[in-house]
Amino acid sequence: MNLKTSTRSAKEPADKSDPPQRTIVLAVTGASGSVLAVEMLRTLEADPRVGRIHLVVSPSALRVLAEETGAGGRHTLVEQLVGARSTKVSLLAHEDIGASIASGSYPVDAMLVLPCSMGTLAGICHGMASNLIERAADVCLKERRRLVLCVRETPLSLIHLQNMLSATQAGATIFPVVPSFYNHPQTVADITRNYVHRILQHIGLPQPGAYEWGAKAPAKSTK
Repeated sequence: MNLKTSTRSAKEPADKSDPPQRTIVLAVTGASGSVLAVEMLRTLEADPRVGRIHLVVSPSALRVLAEETGAGGRHTLVEQLVGARSTKVSLLAHEDIGASIASGSYPVDAMLVLPCSMGTLAGICHGMASNLIERAADVCLKERRRLVLCVRETPLSLIHLQNMLSATQAGATIFPVVPSFYNHPQTVADITRNYVHRILQHIGLPQPGAYEWGAKAPAKSTK
């Protein structure tokens, strides 16, 4: 995956009459699928409706990112993933349980864990709060805020399934990393983009150009 150049084009700033900009937490854990997190980060960064993105990357996720995307280290990680400097994205330390998102008094519109490892799922559904990702997710559950867990594992054990049930009962949305093919993807980028679009539609941030089942396809040019 080429991380040097973002495929996202710059967008005009939001109109003054637009609703307040969203604050989103994006947590990346040590499961395969880090390319999805990169696509999500770039899409959120380019969305004028999003004013702030709190990015938390676990130590295991850093290793997976390096193996799957070539990105490495923390100092310039945001620039590597976004493709440029960003005033929206704040990289928070995984161990910093005193960060703003660890408190219910700090307003957050949604938290996405993408991808969500089975270890992180277990920590969240059992309320461990032993690191910033688990604590921020715990805050979302207690404050009844949107929490989307993009679980990634196969096959699934009974423990995994029970933990997903517990997280759902607590208020989280389980959004498995499962690709769709009814949109006829031609590349891996098509698959990752469609998956990210579906998540963002779920949290109230529908993206222009997102595939919609049953929508009339644009007419093909005869030139």
